[in-house]
Amino acid sequence: MGLQFYNTATRRKEAFVPLREGKVSIYACGVTVYDLCHIGHARSAIVFDVMVRYLRAKGFEVTYVRNFTDVDDKIIDRAGQLGQDTGTLAQTYIDAFREDMARLGVLEADVEPRATDHIDGMRRLIQRLLDRGYAYESGGDVFFSVEKFESYGALSGRNLDDMKAGSRVAVDERKRHPMDFVLWKRSKPGEPQWPSPWGPGRPGWHIECSVMSSQYLGETFDIHGGGEDLLFPHHENERAQSVAAGDGAFARYWVHNGFVTLESEKMSKSLGNFLTIREALATYHPEVLRLFLLSKHYRSPLDFSKEAVLGMQAGLVRIYRTLQKLREWVGPFSVDHHTVEGSLTQGASDPFLQPFIGFMDDDLNTAGAIGVVFEKVKEINKGMAADQGDPNPEAMSRLKADFRNLILAGHILGLFQQEPETFFSQVSDAGEGIDPAVVEALIQERAQARRRKDWARADEVRNRLKEMGVILEDSAQGTTWRLDV
Repeated sequence: MGLQFYNTATRRKEAFVPLREGKVSIYACGVTVYDLCHIGHARSAIVFDVMVRYLRAKGFEVTYVRNFTDVDDKIIDRAGQLGQDTGTLAQTYIDAFREDMARLGVLEADVEPRATDHIDGMRRLIQRLLDRGYAYESGGDVFFSVEKFESYGALSGRNLDDMKAGSRVAVDERKRHPMDFVLWKRSKPGEPQWPSPWGPGRPGWHIECSVMSSQYLGETFDIHGGGEDLLFPHHENERAQSVAAGDGAFARYWVHNGFVTLESEKMSKSLGNFLTIREALATYHPEVLRLFLLSKHYRSPLDFSKEAVLGMQAGLVRIYRTLQKLREWVGPFSVDHHTVEGSLTQGASDPFLQPFIGFMDDDLNTAGAIGVVFEKVKEINKGMAADQGDPNPEAMSRLKADFRNLILAGHILGLFQQEPETFFSQVSDAGEGIDPAVVEALIQERAQARRRKDWARADEVRNRLKEMGVILEDSAQGTTWRLDV
């Protein structure tokens, strides 16, 4: 099958063929730095982090660009409320973003440009749109004329006439069409401003990404990514102005991740159900949160609930317990970024890596890939139980390979990055005061009692766990646990 991505522009999965053989260029829209990031931002950052990690593991040379929007109405309003200048406010939240991403195991992008460092490029691009007849000046503002761009709406699947009829955009007499969007806006007194041929002002939101992506990746590049909420109007407008002003196709593949809801409701500050990354990390271990955010296909909506996250925690504890046993049996093994790069070019025939690669090649299906990991862990535990601590040379060789491949898969997913003892300690600290190692040991004791048909002891262990606030769930696949919340 080979590597495929779902391309929003064509609404189908397509074989991924990069513009330049062996090299991949990716631009992902970053955050507007006026507040702390929420778990929706975390999902998007982690999805594209895994994409970059996976492409590098497949042997591609990847250039990854992720921007910061550091001038915007929200930034100006927030800075005014706090009595700060916009530059200070933006820097505060850029630093906070980087701290949050580091805790979540998200690698830094190769280039992390800021909008305010690219004003010259924005002015040049706007002038080119004016010269080509795609933009017009009105009262110190410059607007993009959507009617001049034939395929406006194609990316998001919208019809311009329908958009005009159903437009809720406030009437603006300066616009020729309600959907025309601002490229340059005159600044109000006290707002940040830069000189321009159209008067002092600042760029509109959409223009920045067109300029930064083309500067670092060229007028045509491979993948443009972001959250589903950016598809319209941001990405639609980006595409229109970039294609109109340039001589390239802009992005060849558009990749969008789905929303995160909170207890089945879309996150909203007004509803009081807005969860920042820092709030989530105060309760959950970073790898638990990361595993949860990868547990469904990136294009699917994901509902954040305490029960669901704790279910992922129980699964991750089982994996770490297995890794701990493997280390005891076969010795330590670790990988770094250099070890991982190109590692999957030789692993396609491995009985574990083959299905893992199959799922990841199929539009970055991390949910399926994680399922393969859990199945392999179950198989390893069954084999070690049968060997009773004394595997034959063939079994030992297989265990070593499985250990190596589990760590490799974990590195691609951004998981299993800690020593097991450190992980167990941190989960206990971040969670509800429950030591996962103790829980797992009791579950094993109960399993042994059941195999001996010592039902009284098995019930005794279950009751003890219940008193600790741990609920057991038995199935044909084994026993899982969660906290009673």
